[in-house]
Amino acid sequence: MKSLRNNPEVARSSEDLALDAAREAILAVGWSRTTLTDIARRAGLSRMTLYRRWPEMSALLGDLMTREWDGLVTLPAGTDARAALVDGVVATVGALRDNELFARIVELDPQMLLPYLLERTGRSQDHVLDLLVAGVTAGQQDGSVRAGDPGTMARAVVLTAHGFTLSAQTMTSGRTSTADLDRELAALLESYLRP
Repeated sequence: MKSLRNNPEVARSSEDLALDAAREAILAVGWSRTTLTDIARRAGLSRMTLYRRWPEMSALLGDLMTREWDGLVTLPAGTDARAALVDGVVATVGALRDNELFARIVELDPQMLLPYLLERTGRSQDHVLDLLVAGVTAGQQDGSVRAGDPGTMARAVVLTAHGFTLSAQTMTSGRTSTADLDRELAALLESYLRP
């Protein structure tokens, strides 16, 4: 990926420069080996500029993950809300698995994801939940999604997607590919949501 911060035609905020630099650092050495000094140097900013915006590294990581993951979430429009939900979830799971930043975090610093799996949701998960609740509600209104509490159903879909996103590589050996698993995810979601 070509960095935008070297392009004089594109005005970048110090926040964008810092997040771009943090992304570059994680791809290069991983999060646990990245320092605020390294990020500041890569961004061409002072450490104090970064400290004022992010008093701790975990806050910077949270902003980076939100920016990165929110750009991958997709729920296509369609005449059938259930089909749009299924297609969107499967596409988002695939995009996350293929995302170089996500893959690098899983490879080098998987512990960074644990709070979002075991303790609390993050901003990106909250955004996904909001989209899914809206999609389930639309599907219930058009008759393509079964009755049930949209919030609970959205949470069940996210929990299902977690496994297909984070553990797919453990199940892709021999005759099973990620494409095979994606078809099974679509079948699971289709069956779960169908009236």
